[in-house]
Amino acid sequence: MKIWVDADACPVVIKDILFRAAERTGVEMTLIANHALRIPPSRNIKFLQVASGFDVADDEIVKRLGAGDLVITSDIPLAADAIEKGGYALSPRGELYTTDNIRARLNMRDFMETLRASGVDTGGPPALNQGDRKAFANHLDTFLTRYVKDA
Repeated sequence: MKIWVDADACPVVIKDILFRAAERTGVEMTLIANHALRIPPSRNIKFLQVASGFDVADDEIVKRLGAGDLVITSDIPLAADAIEKGGYALSPRGELYTTDNIRARLNMRDFMETLRASGVDTGGPPALNQGDRKAFANHLDTFLTRYVKDA
């Protein structure tokens, strides 16, 4: 089991939680982005820089993802691809995407995209708050505890 991070838009506070979790559990984690990132020195934490372009990082994650791996992303289509390949997906806000909820998330995303394309100002997501960080850390801890127990 590995953790793959869609690092282009992943908040720094979430990366910090992930860095600590990778060190604590020994799970291999790779951050993938199209710009340089600073990561702490660790045998468990890797960084892969990909070329700039639409969905280049997402495509690289899907290509490397194995069944049972965890993807950290707020990108709904990437989460759907991860689930389709037998992986798991967790948003930086702490929402665990599953086969039961991903279709509804994709439909809502497409609906909002249609509204924006027609000129409706839908606003953006609210700023990441303490509750989001706690939800993320709790879901990650639960997931990793189950993984370590099963391994």
